[in-house]
Amino acid sequence: MSDFRRLSETMLASPQIGPDEVTQAADQGVKLIVNNRPDGESPDEPQGAEIEAAANAAGIDYLSIPIGQSGFSLPQVDALVQAIQTAGGPVLGYCRSGTRSTLLWSLARAKMGDAPDAIAAAAGAAGYDITPVRPTVDMLAGEASGDT
Repeated sequence: MSDFRRLSETMLASPQIGPDEVTQAADQGVKLIVNNRPDGESPDEPQGAEIEAAANAAGIDYLSIPIGQSGFSLPQVDALVQAIQTAGGPVLGYCRSGTRSTLLWSLARAKMGDAPDAIAAAAGAAGYDITPVRPTVDMLAGEASGDT
């Protein structure tokens, strides 16, 4: 059973998914799956190629934006911004717990100009805490609004 958590009208976050959850995502109208796990992070769980194949079979686009131990980078944020803007419908991001996907979404939304408090509230309502990236969310939102 899926544990898709709604962050916004256009974004869902989830712990690790398998082929069955890909089918459930398709049933819920997801247009793009974003994998935020590096391959090999947990060899006993489905790897990117398996999820990509299931996504392709279900008519869902697939994108890998791995987030490892080195944390987040601006190219990762930019990649998710572009993905959100071009997906043509809801996006499902997943990682081990959904936290990295939520934190990356928070950074992307801040860069897109969303208010940090609204981002934090949406993440919190889905059961995630953006405290680890909140200073960067504030900075990106300030840059987006021209308050730098």
